[in-house]
Amino acid sequence: MLLAYRLVHLIEAHSEQLAGTLLDRVTSSEKTRAYVTQVPPHELRSRVREVYGNLGEWLLGKTESEVERRYLEIGARRAAQGVPLTQLIASLVMTKDTLWEFLLKEAVVERPVEVFGELELLQLLDQFFDRAVYYVSAGYERAGSPHAVGTHHGAA
Repeated sequence: MLLAYRLVHLIEAHSEQLAGTLLDRVTSSEKTRAYVTQVPPHELRSRVREVYGNLGEWLLGKTESEVERRYLEIGARRAAQGVPLTQLIASLVMTKDTLWEFLLKEAVVERPVEVFGELELLQLLDQFFDRAVYYVSAGYERAGSPHAVGTHHGAA
């Protein structure tokens, strides 16, 4: 687990660089075109920094219910902004891909035993992004549904 912590620290230390790379990708890709017109630039920048800058907390300290709450909120927000669900998911995939590319370039495994630590981190990252995609999609769907979170039926 020590290597996983070291890699998380490496990612957090380079969070600004990672955020800049991801922002460039999201704002220049046809797969995420709505982000340019529908999401305020400061909000997009803030969300990107949140993931990379606090990765250790998200991977090791947050419960699934905290990930659920945050990504339901993001899904609902993007739905309200008119970002298509496919573009929302594409942005999460780009977030993960940017991270993988960084780790492949920067993370140097010096001993065979460190491979296990790296694999452990990769598993944690996969779980996090899988949950993020699921909950952001659920939040998006609920926002466009009469059964959205916070909607009450009956007399008001």
